[in-house]
Amino acid sequence: MDKVVIITGASRGIGAASAKLLAQQDYKVCINYLKNDEIAHCLCDEINQTGGRAMVFKADVSQEAEVKAMFSAVKAEFGSITHLVNNVGVLFTKTSCTEISAERFMRVMQANVLSAFLCSKAFIEQHQGYGAIVNVSSAAARTGAPFEYVDYAASKGAMDSLTKGLSLELAPHNIRVNAVRPGFIETDIHADGGEPGRVQRLSSQIPLQRGGTAEEVAQSISWLLSDAASYVTGSFIDVAGGK
Repeated sequence: MDKVVIITGASRGIGAASAKLLAQQDYKVCINYLKNDEIAHCLCDEINQTGGRAMVFKADVSQEAEVKAMFSAVKAEFGSITHLVNNVGVLFTKTSCTEISAERFMRVMQANVLSAFLCSKAFIEQHQGYGAIVNVSSAAARTGAPFEYVDYAASKGAMDSLTKGLSLELAPHNIRVNAVRPGFIETDIHADGGEPGRVQRLSSQIPLQRGGTAEEVAQSISWLLSDAASYVTGSFIDVAGGK
């Protein structure tokens, strides 16, 4: 059976790095995105021009109808979806908890948690005998991100719970569910939070004395999806430089 993977939020950062790496490993890749049309299509073209197989699908994965449409389109193009990376996530300007509005909190939970639930549900419904899901959580799930991103940290804590619960429900169906928890990684998400140089500022506090790369996180995602991790489910890999 062909390996077919959907990666949500795959136009940049960890998602884009994962798309490139998995395409090199003979996965047929669906690059999901919402806003960055040009970047997503350029990534798809790059993969296809270098011998891989990729398609793009624009969808808000916090909307069930759009998730179902995406899974149907990928199945029609590539066949049954065998792997899923729930990577999409949003982060807003860092602030204390009391300054976070209810609207912002719900937007973060919808984008980061509801999306993972809906995509996992769609994946399970079309499941063909085996498969693997990797959720991209965050070290913030452990730290709570006080005075910065309590809403984001809460969403990633919920994702960790979803990972554990799904892994136990789906183990009898030969679907493995794991998560990676990136720490300070050099991606554009820090600019979304209002501090593009955040990783450099905090690198001295990281035991390995540097920030990580999206490619390093992608390697962990790739391993968890692969048959090399065939006896691993309900597990978390902290890709955080020892932090």
